[in-house]
Parts: sequence; structure tokens; C-alpha cells
Amino acid sequence: MSDYVQIITTTDSRAAAEKIAETLVKEKLAACVQVSGPISSTYEWKGKIERAEEWYCAVKTRKDLYTRVEGRIKVLHTYETPEIIALPVLEGNPAYLAWIDEVTVNQVISG
Repeated sequence: MSDYVQIITTTDSRAAAEKIAETLVKEKLAACVQVSGPISSTYEWKGKIERAEEWYCAVKTRKDLYTRVEGRIKVLHTYETPEIIALPVLEGNPAYLAWIDEVTVNQVISG
């Protein structure tokens, strides 16, 4: 099982996505958060088909930080039920993965 994950979430505005990104990196819960968009989402919500313009966040972090990242996203998010999904990193550039460890290592000590 991989020690690293990419967590994804979507938000209703660029500002909301950037707030999540900055908070996670500043708090050393993520090494990097990429924000892209706008994207078009189609989904069912409360029995109706909805369409929305959203912003996509890709969070690079360690698997052991997932619960804390999820908690921070929930606090910062504007949605009633935000998408928060972790995808395992199956393989990766060893130097990049070491950088994730280096940037987030304080969470092991102080978190």
C-alpha cells in the first residue's frame, strides 16, 4: 500500500479553491495543491440533475494525513457534502515523494 495519496475536491469558486490550497500548504498538510478550472460538472443532487461551474483541487500529501486534510477541507468548504476522495499514488519519482515527506514532516512531530 502506498504511503502517498492525491486527494481531490471541487469548489464553487476559484477563491474557495485557492483558500483550501493555501491553508493546506501553510499548515503543512499538503506539499502542493494544484487548482484548475473552471470545469463543468453534471450531477444528481436531491433528485434533480444539476450543472455547475466548479474549480478542481488536486492535493499532494501523505496517506497518514488524509483524516486531517479531510477535516480541514470540510471546515473550509462551502458545500453541504463536498467531494473529498483520496487516490493512492502507485508509483512516483522518488525525489518528488521525498519532497512531499520533507515538506509535511512537521505534521508527524507537531501534529
